[in-house]
This record gives sequence, structure tokens and C-alpha cells, in this order.
Amino acid sequence: MDRIEKLCAERGMRMTEQRRVIARVLSAAEDHPDVEELYRRASAIDPHISIATVYRTVRLFEEAGVVEKHDFGDGRSRYEEAGDDHHDHLIDTKTGEVIEFFDAEIERLKTEIAKRLGFELVGHKLELYGKPIPGAAPEDREGLVYKRHAHSVDETA
Repeated sequence: MDRIEKLCAERGMRMTEQRRVIARVLSAAEDHPDVEELYRRASAIDPHISIATVYRTVRLFEEAGVVEKHDFGDGRSRYEEAGDDHHDHLIDTKTGEVIEFFDAEIERLKTEIAKRLGFELVGHKLELYGKPIPGAAPEDREGLVYKRHAHSVDETA
């Protein structure tokens, strides 16, 4: 049983075989698939899964807090397993590549800003959008942990 299935069981969700397939596909994803991509992957495992089932299941998983929904500016909701490892996203607006990163200084600043405004920070999402600087290489990576994920850009969207 994968992590999403376990979380669903802990939250008392009824897990049909089709939901299990979708949970496994999401758990195995190393990118941020949209519903159409999840459907393509899940129906390759179980051809009886409909796209409507994928939509309903993803919505249930999101409501249960086992997946997170992201909108990376391409008009499609993308999903990833909700995890304990907090990270932010930098989206390449030319290629659609998503870089997940964690920076301790940004985390400190977000907490400090909330405190200065009279709040205790209880959650956040940070999505940065950019385009590569021609000929530039990433600079100081001290304290920065990151992982790249390629995403196809649909030129018709």
C-alpha cells in the first residue's frame, strides 16, 4: 500500500480498486500531472477507468488533504502528493519545467513578515514564474535544495 492509499484509509475513505490505481499513479508520479495525464496513466493500468472517475477521485483526494492542487499558469490544475517536505515552485514560462526548491532564508522571511503584520504563519504556497537568462548559470546554491521536473507545454492551450 502506498502513502496516498494509507492516508486515505486513515481518513476513513472507501478505496475502490479504481481509486487505488489512481492513488498509485499519483504516488509514483515524479512530476505534477494534470487530470488528463493521470487518466492516461491510470487507464493504461485499468482500461475501465473513466476520466470522470479520475476527476472525482482527485477532488476527493484534494478535499481529504492527501494531494495538493497547483496552477502553474498554463490553465491546467496539476497535482502532487501532499507531503511533509515543504517546498516552493519556480516555473519556467518558456518550457513549463517546474523546479521544486526549499530555501531556509525564504522560510525565515515569510515567518518574519507575517509576525511584523501581526500574524502567526500557519501555511503558504509560493510559486515563482520566470524565464531563463541567456548564458546565465544558477549562482549561489548555499542553503538551497531543489529538484527539476519537466512538463510539456501545450502550445494550443
